[in-house]
Amino acid sequence: MIIQQLHDQRVVLVNQDSFYHHLNEEELARVYEYNFDHPDAFDTEQLLCSMDKLKNGQAVDVPIYDFMSHKNNVYPARRVNPSDVIILEGILIFHDPRVRELMNMKIFVDTDADVRLARRIRRDTAERGRDIGTVLDQYSKFVKPAFDDFILPTKKYADIIIPRGGDNHVAIDLIVQHIRTKLGQHNLCKIYPNLYVIQSTFQIRGMHTLIRDSQITKHDFIFYADRLIRLVVEHGLGHLPFTEKQVVTPTGSVYTGVDFCKRLCGVSVIRSGESMENALRACCKGIKIGKILIHREGDNGQNLIYEKLPKDIAERHVLLLDPILGTGNSAVQAIYLLIRKGVPESNIIFLNLISAPQGVHVVCRTFPRLKIVTSEIEVGLNKDYRVIPGIGEFGDRYFGTDEDDQPVVTSSS
Repeated sequence: MIIQQLHDQRVVLVNQDSFYHHLNEEELARVYEYNFDHPDAFDTEQLLCSMDKLKNGQAVDVPIYDFMSHKNNVYPARRVNPSDVIILEGILIFHDPRVRELMNMKIFVDTDADVRLARRIRRDTAERGRDIGTVLDQYSKFVKPAFDDFILPTKKYADIIIPRGGDNHVAIDLIVQHIRTKLGQHNLCKIYPNLYVIQSTFQIRGMHTLIRDSQITKHDFIFYADRLIRLVVEHGLGHLPFTEKQVVTPTGSVYTGVDFCKRLCGVSVIRSGESMENALRACCKGIKIGKILIHREGDNGQNLIYEKLPKDIAERHVLLLDPILGTGNSAVQAIYLLIRKGVPESNIIFLNLISAPQGVHVVCRTFPRLKIVTSEIEVGLNKDYRVIPGIGEFGDRYFGTDEDDQPVVTSSS
């Protein structure tokens, strides 16, 4: 049910049962005396290795355990790719503290003992070809003692306890909402409350994939970049102040809503920041847009070359436009200029497509009351201070400037 509700995210399910030890011939000969409900029945080291790789973005081959032959090499292993959400499930999954440490959320599904026994009888007789007598004998000899000794005591480690399991729709909805909230929060968002990263979806990730492709056509690059820019602008506008407003609808009813902030202006950092102007104009009819030009070569982006801003900018909320936040040096220079012009720091919203962690640290620490809105946080900067994996020179790609032109200025922060 969690997987179904997280349909717009990549979710994989890993079962602890996949990591049962491969039984040798001696163990197979006495299989009914083998305790499958003891923690030692699992290859926890292999499980830990697999989970560590998944959390670090590596695909793994998870064995498929055959409960009829009690072997893990009967079927080809299942390739599991790294995903946004990894659900690791198993009745003994909380027993080993090393496994518990891997988890961001620990959920204990609390089910009545009679229901558990009925499910086990149904499963073992229908799916595993066992007779009821054998199932009940195993239950009393191994299953029930293991529950009392190894499973029930781990209930105290759970962050959430769900009674009635999958029938508890309220609990499932709360868990899904919590996961979605966490997915929308980059780690830097937990450090800086003034950083906002748009929640990722397959659509957003797909558009990022396209604009990052070095082989994409200029036409497609502009098209998908414009779509992402529009999302960033819309999200940024949502952080502006509003006032309550009532209107009369065509049915004669009164609708209580909000009125948009009127005193706005945009400021684009020449030249790639100009790529964001059309989206801003499309969202805010007649908005004033100022310009800032900052020289990057030689002084690491700290030399102001040109500025043309509305005379009443100090009385407005400012949307600062620059698609790339790299080192943060030119962004800091632009923000300092706005503050010198009388714009309160809290009235500035910095909009960009991608942000390097280094730039986020610089801007958020220097201006804690300013807001940054971005669509993705990058890995970092390379030795040449270029954002990686990055987009390249955004302005050159967007405006079709040939690389041989060697532009003197750039808006990459």
